Amino acid sequence: MKAVVLVGGEGTRLRPLTFSTPKQMLPVAGRTVIERVVEHLAGHGVEEVVLSLGYRPDAFLAAFPDGRCGGVKLHYAVESSPLDTGGAIAFAAREAGITGETFVVVNGDVLTEIDITALVEFHREREAEGTIALTPVEDPSRFGVVPVDASGRVEAFIEKPAPSEAPTNMINAGIYVLEPSFLERVPKGRRVSVEREVFPALVKDRRLYALGSEVLWTDMGTPEKYLEANLAWARTEGALVNGAHPGATVADSVVYPDARIEEGANVREAVVLNGAHVRSKATVRRSVLGRNVRVGFGAVVDALSVLGDGWEVAAGEILSGARLPVG
Repeated sequence: MKAVVLVGGEGTRLRPLTFSTPKQMLPVAGRTVIERVVEHLAGHGVEEVVLSLGYRPDAFLAAFPDGRCGGVKLHYAVESSPLDTGGAIAFAAREAGITGETFVVVNGDVLTEIDITALVEFHREREAEGTIALTPVEDPSRFGVVPVDASGRVEAFIEKPAPSEAPTNMINAGIYVLEPSFLERVPKGRRVSVEREVFPALVKDRRLYALGSEVLWTDMGTPEKYLEANLAWARTEGALVNGAHPGATVADSVVYPDARIEEGANVREAVVLNGAHVRSKATVRRSVLGRNVRVGFGAVVDALSVLGDGWEVAAGEILSGARLPVG
């Protein structure tokens, strides 16, 4: 089995963390997002992955110079201009020679334990052209909502409906199984949305199915979700705290190697990346500190503040819901 992983987006919602780093190269509980995504695929029999690249492809090439990740062979497909989701899938599959076999597609900013093996089996049993993994969410209005019939055939594909109009809370989880015929629906060199063009066409032809799952799933495309993903995977795999002084208070947080939390500092529900330094008497709550951030003596960083690499917070300064620097 081969897979396409979509990693071409600029990660604008995660700025300022993504000013210098593609979001899939950000760490979650000790390992980068892309490593976790590829390792999950490898656990379900995927032996080759093509990364559909756009924004800062150099970061991925530098991270995996031998062309392997998690024991999986990597191919790289770099778009010269954005092709949207459907165009990116087709471009990457063609570049890697995935044109005559069933293949998997995964959004590169989704972390999950969804059973891809079961999804492929479901797809083949129904002789589908495309199959979507579904997951339940509290607010489906930010996603593609997917109502299905008793057999799992998709009845509609409703992109970001108003909260009162969503027929279900089961949404597109960003994992697909596709047949080679999918590529025939995507013209070469043109922007094509899989959600707004290709999937509705498959629904019309009654060739699109979906399978729901309630296992762990996180779309870590926003600061809130990035924070939640770090905390969730750290809880699952064991606390990840490095560099904290015994006299510091660190609770329910992920503190990366080379970070420094001084005596008397208070860090709660936070992510502190490599090289960051929190001085004595400072407080960091429900926030993300990028690499080499400095939080001065007695400063407060709170309310989902996100500080980009190298930012300095002055002694006694109070930041609430800040995004710094502003791009």
